[in-house]
Amino acid sequence: MTRPKGENIKRATFMLMITLFLSRILGFVREMITARVFGSNYVTDAFFAAFTIPDVLFDLLISGALSSGFMPVFNSYLAEEDEEGAWNAANTFITVSMIFIIVFNLLGMVFARYLVPFVAAGMTDNQEGFKLTVKLTRIMFSAVTFTVLAGLIRGILNSYKRFTIPSLGPMLYNVGIILGALLLGRKFGIYGMAVGVVAGAILNVAVQLPEFLAFGKRFRLELNTKNAGYRRMLRLMGPAIIGLALARLNLVVNQNIASFLDDGSITALRYAQRIMMLPIGIFGASISTTIFPEMSMHIAKKEIEEFKDTLLNGLKTLMFIIIPATAGIMAISEPVVRLLFKSGKFMEQDVKVTAFALSFYAIGIIGQSAVPIIIRGFYAIQDTKTPVKVGAIAFAANVILNLIFVKFSNLAIGGIAFSSSLTSILQMILLYKLLARRFDGLRTKELMISTSKATIASIIMGAAAFGISKVVEGSIGTASKMAQLIDAGTAIAVGMIIYILAAYALKMGELDFAVGTIKRKFKK
Repeated sequence: MTRPKGENIKRATFMLMITLFLSRILGFVREMITARVFGSNYVTDAFFAAFTIPDVLFDLLISGALSSGFMPVFNSYLAEEDEEGAWNAANTFITVSMIFIIVFNLLGMVFARYLVPFVAAGMTDNQEGFKLTVKLTRIMFSAVTFTVLAGLIRGILNSYKRFTIPSLGPMLYNVGIILGALLLGRKFGIYGMAVGVVAGAILNVAVQLPEFLAFGKRFRLELNTKNAGYRRMLRLMGPAIIGLALARLNLVVNQNIASFLDDGSITALRYAQRIMMLPIGIFGASISTTIFPEMSMHIAKKEIEEFKDTLLNGLKTLMFIIIPATAGIMAISEPVVRLLFKSGKFMEQDVKVTAFALSFYAIGIIGQSAVPIIIRGFYAIQDTKTPVKVGAIAFAANVILNLIFVKFSNLAIGGIAFSSSLTSILQMILLYKLLARRFDGLRTKELMISTSKATIASIIMGAAAFGISKVVEGSIGTASKMAQLIDAGTAIAVGMIIYILAAYALKMGELDFAVGTIKRKFKK
């Protein structure tokens, strides 16, 4: 059977950006509702700490196993027009994954009280907070089965170059949590949100099932553990899971340190991270998701120059978008946090603490966005060991930097965010250099020219946005939501216009591509 053509890569990237943008907006609505209903205290700390364990498990199995082991092997079979072989390996992989996750979920629910100290050690000093975290962990563990299943389905559809429908899953996941907070939160408290997490995970699977059934007609539960493709998947995913475990362990380390600071520190760090993840989740994720099957296919067909082109275009497009996003977030961190979260029990002091962490987190947006793309370059050539080695270095660097910036300075929560940012930049540089060495160069000069132009334009944009924000605040204040919206909205709008003008003056090719894409959409 010939592989379906799927969605055009540029169209898919554009559509994926839109759906991910909507998903992230819903994510912010979720966080805003959480802040309004529950504030920033030990209750929200407990919820986010409990959410960490199943979240880490999902990342390891989906981001690790799918990206490193499943998709490169599955795509290699498809590139050779061997769809039967692809599904023979996939069937066993999916069956084993589901057995493992169900067993792990049951164990997690039983031993939740012993897992909580690993993600929020400071919670053990607050017995009420500790008991709440344990109960929430047990409820949300049941969601992992559905999120893992949704991730497996999404990986298969992405291999067939189907991106739009799978990207709707995270949107519905957020909808489930929002409804849990709104409909159940006032009556059942934070437990209502935990139930919403489970409901959202079920919706995530449901929306993808129809398209999966169209492409996955060969799927069946199977336990042929001697299948060569399945075994190759396992060999590749092992090191990648270790590497991702180190990355997630960095977050756990950060959260543990925050748990020893003032009440609400975990929540403030979480909200700052959510804002930082907005551009990463929209642009970084969409680019890495759409170019990964292409890179894997080029490697399978030994099209090295085409592989380099795909990677270079992905990174250039990323830098064109991410660098100004970084400058903008740093310039107007307080207005953005105030607009998104200040209401109800989330007060001005909470705004300042969260914005302080955000300004340091923003420094690492470039690294956080580029690392997944470069790692997928390694996965495409079926090298999962190199990212693990670099991940180990990054983990050690994060621990050392945390000791320096948190324990031996006055940065406190800002030190945690700054450590994370520096670590991600170090990881990006090391990974890029090692991947370039594997291919005798990756057209670094072209990338650096594009990055330099984006940086110059972004500095101009950031200075203008900061100045505009201060003028607006001095004129109308920040007391009302309308004033906050005008403050942040005006700064963002002016900043975008100035960035576009600066990019035009610097003759950036990425601007031409973006304008051309928008024109084609309007014509359609």
